[in-house]
Amino acid sequence: MARKQHVEEHENHERWLVSYADFITLLFAFFVVMYAISQVNEGKYRVLSDSLVTAFNKPDQPPSSILHSNNPPTGSAPPKVIDLAIRQQKQVREFQQAQKQREEQATKMKQMAMDLRSSLDSLIKEGQVRVTESKRGIAVEVNASLLFPVGSATLDAKSSGALEGIASKLAATDNLIQIEGHTDNMPINSPQFPSNWELSASRAGTVVRLFEASGVAAKRLVAIGYGDNRPLPGNDNDNAENRARNRRVSIQILADNKDEVATLPMPDVKPQ
Repeated sequence: MARKQHVEEHENHERWLVSYADFITLLFAFFVVMYAISQVNEGKYRVLSDSLVTAFNKPDQPPSSILHSNNPPTGSAPPKVIDLAIRQQKQVREFQQAQKQREEQATKMKQMAMDLRSSLDSLIKEGQVRVTESKRGIAVEVNASLLFPVGSATLDAKSSGALEGIASKLAATDNLIQIEGHTDNMPINSPQFPSNWELSASRAGTVVRLFEASGVAAKRLVAIGYGDNRPLPGNDNDNAENRARNRRVSIQILADNKDEVATLPMPDVKPQ
């Protein structure tokens, strides 16, 4: 019995035309959609343009005179469009005003930081004081050994002058000031300070009282004690030098003066 001869299939060299045709079709559809999107409603554009011209050419005219006028000017836009244009103009002014205030605040904070660095230059060089800037504001960190004897919250009379100099520069400003007390991780247990919590809070309170006595308004001040829970980055209280650096008082001069309290809504309680 004769074996069937295998016929080799002819290779179709035009298969690429199918993909090419699909690509051209999609490309055509894409340009049709883009053209349709780009068409501007000339009527709506002209109405909005006229309303903006009316609003900006008469800034002293109150919105009510435009909205409720019995004889609106010929070709003027509908009241809703005019009202929208006026609101947008107001939003632009408010944004520009807020931006100007932020720039003025940033300039003021930078100048304040420069003044503090200049007045504390000798202590900064000795490593007793460090002044840093951030979005939060200015931080002045003072080594506690410069201010307090070990285990005490009573200011050293010789070193309190440095704090008084800082307070005198801040008395004329309006920034909120947060005084933070920090300790190392060595435990303390005395009748006055049962733990580092009490020691750090008492040191912060001592500095607050000195600032108030130096002319800083009491409503701008707050005292916080962190104990040994917030060591400096990289200083894990693993040796005497790091523990000495962690014993500090941080004066936070806040850039944002907003001190708003948010009240959480009470859940609805159904009567029994």
